[in-house]
Amino acid sequence: MSIEKIVEQALQDGYLTPAMEAEVGRICDTASELSIEEYMALDRLMGALLTGEVVAVPRKQFINVMEELVLTEAIARSAEIEATSDQVLDVGDIAAYALNRLPPLYATTEEGARYQRQRAKEELQELITQQVSEAIARNLDRPEFFPEREPIGKSSGNEVLNQINNWLQIYAPDYEPKPSHNISE
Repeated sequence: MSIEKIVEQALQDGYLTPAMEAEVGRICDTASELSIEEYMALDRLMGALLTGEVVAVPRKQFINVMEELVLTEAIARSAEIEATSDQVLDVGDIAAYALNRLPPLYATTEEGARYQRQRAKEELQELITQQVSEAIARNLDRPEFFPEREPIGKSSGNEVLNQINNWLQIYAPDYEPKPSHNISE
């Protein structure tokens, strides 16, 4: 889907979904140059987000309890390794590797989350520990190919605006003329 179609859909629905936001980001990140139409669409989207005509939908209204269990395990194990060696581990990479090999445990309520945590501790703790261990082993054995990688961040309404503003500044630095500071005498 193009930026223009995404913006048109967001304006029509009044919402910018996380999937739409991600697609705009992917297009901006992979395009060598954006067209004037794409810049104008991003500008329209930014204006609509600022005025409230379009609302950025929160990323989550549910949680994956497995994420917190894996992160807890990954942080504890990484801290042990980092305290006893000169190794620096990427907890995000370790958690992502392990999570890709574990079942999700989604919950929409606190009661559901407590149930999922208890279930995981009783039935899946050994598997969680095993997958985190494997992820750490792979992380320690991996060369650093792309040190300039940028981690994925959470987006709120303001962060979406900032991200679109950054895209416009990067991909269209001269789209809006900068005010001149000529002082007449």
